[in-house]
Amino acid sequence: MKSKRLTLLLAVMGMCILTACGSEQEGENGEVVVYNWGEYIDPDVLTSFEEETGIRVIYDEFETNEIMYPKVEAGASAYDVVCPSDYMIRKMIDNDLLSEIDYDHIPNAKEHIGSQYFEQSREFDPENAYSIPYCWGTVGILYNKTMVDEPVDSWDILWDEKYADNILMQDSVRDAFMVALKRDGASMNSLDEAQLQAAKDALIAQKPLVQAYVIDQVRDKMIGGEAALGVIYSGEAIYTQRENPDLEYVIPKEGTNVWIDSWVIPKNAPNRENAEKFIDYMCRPEIALKNFQYITYSTPNEGARELIEDEDIKNSPIAFPDLSQYENLETFSYLGEEGDALYSELWKEVKSE
Repeated sequence: MKSKRLTLLLAVMGMCILTACGSEQEGENGEVVVYNWGEYIDPDVLTSFEEETGIRVIYDEFETNEIMYPKVEAGASAYDVVCPSDYMIRKMIDNDLLSEIDYDHIPNAKEHIGSQYFEQSREFDPENAYSIPYCWGTVGILYNKTMVDEPVDSWDILWDEKYADNILMQDSVRDAFMVALKRDGASMNSLDEAQLQAAKDALIAQKPLVQAYVIDQVRDKMIGGEAALGVIYSGEAIYTQRENPDLEYVIPKEGTNVWIDSWVIPKNAPNRENAEKFIDYMCRPEIALKNFQYITYSTPNEGARELIEDEDIKNSPIAFPDLSQYENLETFSYLGEEGDALYSELWKEVKSE
């Protein structure tokens, strides 16, 4: 994965250098400022968009929704296109940070994004007025078959002392608490203080067993055999299995998070027309397929899925699972300012122990 990181880094550096000197360095048709997750787009797609449209892409990255949100809220950096997750989109809607989507200007979204993904999006964007699905997936356990000899079907294994210093957890408040809450039979959107205290205590008890709290690094560590078990997003699991066939991905029996990351346009976007062109380009089946092949995160673009030539990938239970086979699946909800503050305070207590 390091080679991919380097490729993307060089591509992004190149675009930033070209745009850093001001408007005279803009493309012939202006620019679009994109704020996205790290390693969440094929850099060749950015290049081809620039070549086709004459619009220069300025590209910035974030690691978590919680890092992204205050930058957009502050407005110091005027982004045109942002890719938050479900619950954060709801927070941005509630705080009047987003523009409504004009689907007439983004026809590829109407034509190619599967209706079930728009339906799922209604949990955080009730009228599908502010967001267009980009990627989706689940969260589960990735384990190394040469290092784990018993069946893996429960979050409980992440508390097994046998795997001390061989467990990787997500360095994310909502993901970490999701694991602990689901393990205990609670909703991952719980605001019950007793349930949250129990989840906090469980995470603190787990800490001596955890090798590291990581985000992107879980891929390299699992591929390299540096850990036996890791909490991972399904898209990452697909890539790691390509690199190391000893790795398996499971959705625990207690349930998990089914997530959607979507394109949105901030209210203060200075280049709205170019933002619409960018999102429409990303919704073309051949472009969505190119991204899927590069980042390996599941695409909601039905046209792109039809173009997948590898039948094993097209029908992969990791990339495109039949969610009806699982119980207790949820999507993260926005919990309000007080809920956010409560989770953040409990997470600080976990990390400070």
